[in-house]
Amino acid sequence: MHSGPIETVACVGSSTTASKGTFRWIAELESRPQNSRFRFVNLGVGGDLSFNIIRRLRRVIGTQPDRVIIMIGTNDILASVFPNFRRIIRVWKGLPAEPTVQRFTDNLALITRRLRQDTPARIALSSLAPVGEDPHSSDPVQSRLNDLCAALSGVIRDVSLREGTYYIPLYEAFQDQLVHSQTAKPFTRFSFPSFYRDYLFREMILRRSFDEISRINGWEFHIDGIHLNTRGGRILTHAVQEFLDSPGATPGGTQ
Repeated sequence: MHSGPIETVACVGSSTTASKGTFRWIAELESRPQNSRFRFVNLGVGGDLSFNIIRRLRRVIGTQPDRVIIMIGTNDILASVFPNFRRIIRVWKGLPAEPTVQRFTDNLALITRRLRQDTPARIALSSLAPVGEDPHSSDPVQSRLNDLCAALSGVIRDVSLREGTYYIPLYEAFQDQLVHSQTAKPFTRFSFPSFYRDYLFREMILRRSFDEISRINGWEFHIDGIHLNTRGGRILTHAVQEFLDSPGATPGGTQ
């Protein structure tokens, strides 16, 4: 049992962080004895885009964090590629303008600078897990998703370098695993009914596990092409654990 000071770790992001209908990576980290010195605060909100995080920074700062993990960008990608998702998000989240790589860059830089200014926390920016599992797809939708995931992950790394934060190389870790994928399944359409089917019916009513739903849907690392199953979640958990274990040196940053 850890007897020293407890560090507060604020985890900021969308549904992957909120752990609704996806692998519960924060709970997994909390269960590990080496993390007993941390108090995790889950500040994930499903559906959030990068601009939503700016609006929630006061709450993040209010936790008086010692560390902050920022994991955002997947919904910016989905809103860029799928008009039906963008229409819903425009109303649900108050989306002011269509997401672009430049807007994402500006938002992430603002988030990072505000946290550096208003907290003493060590900040970690995580790159993105893929949407879909076919990194070399000829399908135009999956190809666009791949391009945007690579572009936004590159932005995250660049902002991390420029602002001197820790960089969590989730994108790179996933790419290493996708090379060995047996299915290379593309994500070609966004459907809200399919998500409700998986989360409300298969999980909540039929009590199927995430991994059972994943197998039904034909994914290796995802439940539905977006949210992570146990195999995908372990890639994320390992990458975050390296940040928690780091004494101060930063691969990709200078903090």
